[in-house]
Parts: sequence; C-alpha cells; structure tokens
Amino acid sequence: MQTLPTPQTAAKPPALDTVIHRRQTRPVRVGNVTIGGGHPVVVQSMINEDTLDLEGSVAGIRRLHEIGCEIVRVTVPSMAHAKALAQIKQKLIQTYQDVPLVADVHHNGMKIALEVAKHVDKVRINPGLYVFEKPKSDRTEYTQAEFEQIGAKIKETLAPLVISLRDQGKAMRIGVNHGSLAERMLFTYGDTPEGMVESALEFIRICESLDFRNLVISLKASRVPVMLAAYRLMVRRMDELGMDYPLHLGVTEAGDGEYGRIKSTAGIGTLLAEGIGDTIRVSLTEAPEKEIPVCYSILQALGLRKTMVEYVACPSCGRTLFNLEDVLHEVREATKHLTGLDIAVMGCIVNGPGEMADADYGYVGKQPGYISLYRGREEIKKVPEDQGVEELINLIKADGLWVDP
Repeated sequence: MQTLPTPQTAAKPPALDTVIHRRQTRPVRVGNVTIGGGHPVVVQSMINEDTLDLEGSVAGIRRLHEIGCEIVRVTVPSMAHAKALAQIKQKLIQTYQDVPLVADVHHNGMKIALEVAKHVDKVRINPGLYVFEKPKSDRTEYTQAEFEQIGAKIKETLAPLVISLRDQGKAMRIGVNHGSLAERMLFTYGDTPEGMVESALEFIRICESLDFRNLVISLKASRVPVMLAAYRLMVRRMDELGMDYPLHLGVTEAGDGEYGRIKSTAGIGTLLAEGIGDTIRVSLTEAPEKEIPVCYSILQALGLRKTMVEYVACPSCGRTLFNLEDVLHEVREATKHLTGLDIAVMGCIVNGPGEMADADYGYVGKQPGYISLYRGREEIKKVPEDQGVEELINLIKADGLWVDP
C-alpha cells in the first residue's frame, strides 16, 4: 500500500533587508566634520576660482558651504597659492565661519604640500603625480632594485608631509586617478583597477610606517565599470589586510547635464547601496553649486540622509483626475524648503492610499474637482481642487511641522 509522505511545514523565508548596512570604517576628522566611523555620508565639492583670487575664493567657498557642501576643496598649483590659503582661511573665520578645507597637491608637490598643510584641514595627494617617474620607451622590465629605489624616494618625499599632518592632527586623502597612474603601476599592472589599488596601498603602507592613519582613500575613474571594480577590489584588499579606512567616492570627469548626473549616480549610488563609501563628490562640468543637489538626491534616494522633502508621485494615466505634472510642481514649490517629510501626490484613488502608505501626507484626486488630503493612511478632509495646496500647508502647520521659507 502506498504511503503518502508526511507533510512538511514550509520554512518561512527570511525577511528581505531594506536597510543599507554601511561598511565599518575608522573616523577621520576634517576640521569640524568627521568622515567614516558611522557618521553620515559627507558631501564635498571644489571651487573653480583661482586660489590667488582671495575674495573670489572666499565667496566661492561660502556659496558652497551655505547650500550644504560640508567640505570644500581648493587647488594649490604653486607655493603662492599655498600661502594664499592662510589668508583665505583667516578671512572665512572672520567673515563667516571655519569651513573645512582640503588642498589638492600635484606634480612633485612636497614643498607646496608642507606649506599648505599649515593652513587647511586635509591635503589630497595623487600617488601617480606626487613623485614624477620619467617613462622609458625602451623599458622591458622593472627590477626589484628599481622598485625599491623608487619606493624609497617616494617615502623620503612623502614622510615630511605625513609627519606634519600627523603632528597637527590633520588628515590626508590618497586620491588615485585611473588616468594618472605612475609609470611603475602602468608597466606592472596595466591601466587596471589592480594598478589603482596597489598604488593606493603603497602610499597607505608608508603612512602606516610613520604611525599616521588619518587617511581617506579614493580610486576615481571616468568609466563607471572601472570605478566600481577599483573600489570593490580596494575594499576586498583592505579587509584582507585589516585596514578600515573610509572611502571617498566619485566618477571623475562625469561631464555635464543629464548624462553627467546619471553617470555619477550610477557609480556613486551603486557603491553606496552596497554599503561602500563615506564621503562623495559629484564632478560636473558646471558651476560647483550644481553638484550639491545631486549629492543629496543620491543620499536621500538611498535612505542614507534626509535633507529635503521626499515626493512620491504616480506617473499619471487615464484615471488621473487632475493635471498631475502641474499639481506636483505646485506642491513642490510650496513645500520644497521643508526637511524630513514624505509627501505623496497621487492622481486617483486606485493608486492613492495604497501606494502612498509610507508618506506623511497625501494629496489625492478621489473625485473630479476635489482633493482628498491624508495624514499617513487617514483621510483628513476633502477640499476643492483650487484650495488643495493651501489646505495641505494648513494641515502641515496644524501638526507643527511647518516653517516659513
């Protein structure tokens, strides 16, 4: 006689995790801002004024800081530029506040770096440019002796800066760029993520040998797949080596307009979603002020920071009972200065309460000519369409969450 199998209780599938778990990194102080160590992802940008233009530089730094840029970078191509930063820093303190500043140092920049380290909170160096290696067209190999000789020269050149920053309690960014790898790295690894990572590790080891660990690492590329591979490999290598340095994310030379924003988001957002990244810069060929909203939009979309209103809106269809695009614009213009709220604008009752379940407030077209206003899942009132935005504001005011623009 056939025996039926004993019914097995189906195992309950594990709940899907909807929270991004960030990689644990050490905290690195940059002025009054901390990168890593569980702190919110920090937003950076860079002024495009000549650092010798004191008034212009102070104004550019202030403009960026006032709209949410937490760390501002400046370029120092000469000793005169480095010395000018002392005046820029002092003028900021006198007329505004002490904004965290980072100085970019390139091309055999030890003397410049030592000067600028007195005046800024972090120095960024590019391993591929800090000590120039003259390429040889007829080279067939790098001998161990050559590697050691160049390594010793790098340490000799880097050590005074490391010691200065260490003793001042300041920070350094080791900023590798895919397009400017040192000759040894290109010869040994090719133009690859492996070469980028090894370049960063060489400089990290020098810093560690001098007991300096206030480091932030970046591995930028203009091609998103290369950038992603470099950062992922860097994380793997650091995990193997017991390193926990925070990472600065960016797609370098992303361009401008819509594509520049999409390209930056594809690179930065992908890594942030994997828990990788502690500070970000969106590099657009536009005014620096245009970069900050993109940074915050990426962070807000991923739930990593909440710095503005989150608008939930359906795409519109034949059921929509009002001009959704115009109404969304009206609601946004009236409330965009607020922070920390979720506001849903839904065109019909089919998508309304269900799709906006997580919103703080809902603006829903339930019947022609009228708007239903919701607080969470609860319908509060029905008002004529031309009074919808005004009554939404009144509802937010009644809850004590309104601030004047």
